[in-house]
Amino acid sequence: MTDAELAILNLIAEQPRHGYEIEQVIEERGMREWTEIGFSSIYYMLRKLRREKLIEGRLEETSSGPARKVFHLTEAGEEARHAALIEVLSAPRSSRASLMVGLSSLAGVAPDEALAALRSYRHAMNAQLARVRAAWEAQQPVPYFVDALFDYNVTMMQAELEWIDKFVGQLLGRSEGSDQ
Repeated sequence: MTDAELAILNLIAEQPRHGYEIEQVIEERGMREWTEIGFSSIYYMLRKLRREKLIEGRLEETSSGPARKVFHLTEAGEEARHAALIEVLSAPRSSRASLMVGLSSLAGVAPDEALAALRSYRHAMNAQLARVRAAWEAQQPVPYFVDALFDYNVTMMQAELEWIDKFVGQLLGRSEGSDQ
């Protein structure tokens, strides 16, 4: 199960939801900052999870507007969600694989290009951190697990920014001390 599928199952496990409501919660919680769930992919994943019999959709009347298909976890969906949840909570996985690929190939770019790229990364990370903090603040009060999600994300971003600053300083020292 992908992280995005697990995130969708978790939102449905919190309470039955329709597709647009899932989109709203993803936006409100800033979930796109840490998982790849595009707006159009929500409906693709809902269809996939339904085919796999992990969720079922029921048309439910609303007080305003047309009936909506609201998704509920099936028993198999709850079992799969629980197993996947225990798995992701039990073993660390790299969440910055793209950065790691770039760092592993750093020798393939000129030092000034590497510095410019890392400064751009830092700028984008600062903007992302500001968005996450704003989303966190806008959500208050939140359940403890949503608070933990925001806290973890902010803490990791801050640590990454500190590491980027340190590494940029090392690169600057290398380029100043080198005649290459």
